[in-house]
Amino acid sequence: MTRAIVLLSGGLDSATALALARSAGFECYTLSFEYGQRHRAELDAAQRIAVALGAREHREIPISVGLYGGSALTDPHIEVPEHGGEGIPVTYVPARNTVFLSIALGWAEVLGAEAILIGVNAIDYSGYPDCRPEFIEAFQALAALATKQGVEGRPVRIEAPLIELSKAQIIRRGIDLGVNYSLTVSCYRADEQGRACGHCDSCRLRSEGFAAAGVEDPTRYLAAPGKTPRSARTGDAPA
Repeated sequence: MTRAIVLLSGGLDSATALALARSAGFECYTLSFEYGQRHRAELDAAQRIAVALGAREHREIPISVGLYGGSALTDPHIEVPEHGGEGIPVTYVPARNTVFLSIALGWAEVLGAEAILIGVNAIDYSGYPDCRPEFIEAFQALAALATKQGVEGRPVRIEAPLIELSKAQIIRRGIDLGVNYSLTVSCYRADEQGRACGHCDSCRLRSEGFAAAGVEDPTRYLAAPGKTPRSARTGDAPA
């Protein structure tokens, strides 16, 4: 059985990527990162998903990307916006996917893995530069040049199976593969119990995706999607 590493954030997209890897016959090793994000509910979700979808091994790696600041997801002084707006939003974490894939690449070499899967999406996404096909292509070139496997002519494949799918298409694909989306956490401001705020850009994309897919949304929301709970308006952490 060939091996693959799947970057598993705990959200909807990465859970679907893991299900796709499993359906393709890979023995899956999952990797999550504690990088200074606002909450660890998504990390707890990643552990649940790894078990539910039969990952061979799950690892959670602490890194210090959040120490740089510069993102609403790591800096409590930057407010999480209700909408992404124009251009690159403040929820972009500088170089996050570059760092994540680099660490995954090292583990892939140790395991002799054939592929690394990442659940980035260029259709229903928030404007992040490291979720584009050009980025995946560039990192694939790096993997071919900077690793022993690459020099020997068998570079690790960087796969982004969701990159050209809409959120609704991703959800339908996951449902077909048996993904339990109630295990996932996508919200930028989820509380410790994994309940979603219902108003951030990630909640909006998720809610609209379920509606477009014609699938009941299993998300536990603190407020109905599109309505801001009082805790979010005042800047306090949701209770």
